[in-house]
Amino acid sequence: MLNGTGTIEVITGSMFSGKTDELIRRLRRARIARQHVQVFKPSIDVRYEKGKVTSHAGTEFEATPVESAGEIPALVQKGTTVVALDEAQFFDAAIVSVVQQLADRGLRVIVGGLDMDFRGEPFGPMPALMAQAELVDKLHAICMVCGESATRTQRLINGRPAHYHDPVVVVGASELYEARCRHHHDVPRD
Repeated sequence: MLNGTGTIEVITGSMFSGKTDELIRRLRRARIARQHVQVFKPSIDVRYEKGKVTSHAGTEFEATPVESAGEIPALVQKGTTVVALDEAQFFDAAIVSVVQQLADRGLRVIVGGLDMDFRGEPFGPMPALMAQAELVDKLHAICMVCGESATRTQRLINGRPAHYHDPVVVVGASELYEARCRHHHDVPRD
């Protein structure tokens, strides 16, 4: 926290850029500093274990799954100093006011999530969360086509790029997605 006031930190980027690993790194450091940490994730994220946030690299941290952002304030325990939210792009729009409310209460709020959907467009509440944050870190992955820095998430269906009009939210990992640079990111519109 800065000068004892609440803060909002956003860790963002494409899939496979290390967002959850960075979130967990910050949480472990907070625990070393004897801060009380609580982590929440949207219940839609069922890729790994239900009661944990887990990175693609396999690091994990205990978490409470919630159906909606509105549940979070009542679940924050007395004495908690750090609240983290993973996969924030999947939360409903209320997450923006919830995060602001928690920071206004003096908490350090760490938010991880995709900044863009597979189309390369802003994803859910992430733009608003980035705008209200004191700190935003955008991480990059490695393009699976050329090996350059990747800022986009490519959805693949049977090895081919998903079409623009396919559903935006499809939970998955490397079986459905890969990191791409701007040049190799392909979203057919026909």
